[in-house]
Amino acid sequence: MEILIIAILIAVAIVLLLVELFLIPGTSIAGLLSGCCFVFACYFAFSRSGATAGYITLVISIVACAGAVVWFMRSKTLDHIALKEEITSTVDREVPPEVKVGGTGIAITRLALIGSAEIAGRIVEVKSSGGFLDEKTPIVVSRITDGIILVEPLPV
Repeated sequence: MEILIIAILIAVAIVLLLVELFLIPGTSIAGLLSGCCFVFACYFAFSRSGATAGYITLVISIVACAGAVVWFMRSKTLDHIALKEEITSTVDREVPPEVKVGGTGIAITRLALIGSAEIAGRIVEVKSSGGFLDEKTPIVVSRITDGIILVEPLPV
């Protein structure tokens, strides 16, 4: 009867460990219960059956745990629950032809390095090269690189 209890505790611990690792990762109730089942199975074996049975239970628990994780990772189960979609879309980095270096405008949003500005009648995304700029700050285009419009505050 004692061996049956220990075997059930180890089996429940392995199932909970697999649930914790692959289905709901993070430190959750399944992981804590798994650890408790492993500890209680070893404690039960040491206290009821002696040191030899306790050490055998400990070794079997470790080997069964490692074996179950390896088996689950090699099985096709992970392929069925894994995401397989690829993101193929790209961001349009085209700068409107009206926006040129030296053009002036006004910041529409606060430029905490990146924000929106109106330059040459177009609302575009810009990056501040002069630090943080508040909204409605007059700006000048200092550089255009790889579709990124760099602006600075307009000198007073």
